[in-house]
Amino acid sequence: MVNVQIFGVKGSNATRAAERFFKERRIPIQMVDLQQKPMSAGEIRRFVEKFGLANLVDQEGKAYGNANLKYLKVSDAELLAKIEQEPKLLKLPLVRCANQLSIGQDETAWKAMAAK
Repeated sequence: MVNVQIFGVKGSNATRAAERFFKERRIPIQMVDLQQKPMSAGEIRRFVEKFGLANLVDQEGKAYGNANLKYLKVSDAELLAKIEQEPKLLKLPLVRCANQLSIGQDETAWKAMAAK
């Protein structure tokens, strides 16, 4: 049976869309609310290795502007620290199913995960 892990925040429309997508297909999910429990360093590293840190950050999001990241030059370590404090800086949700990963609202990737 497929086991899907969704990293997101409860108030995010994209996170709710991912939950709904997998629940409609009766695929069990493990929801990790990043405002309650931050991602482990290893889990973040897995997404960074696949997509790159810059691609994980939602540069169009409200949280990015509120953190003044449009105007600041920060190192990767500083950016990771900011992400840990404010998970809404990420393109949510981050979805993992075995070795398959997706960022943001990516139904094509979710369909591939559900097909396993």
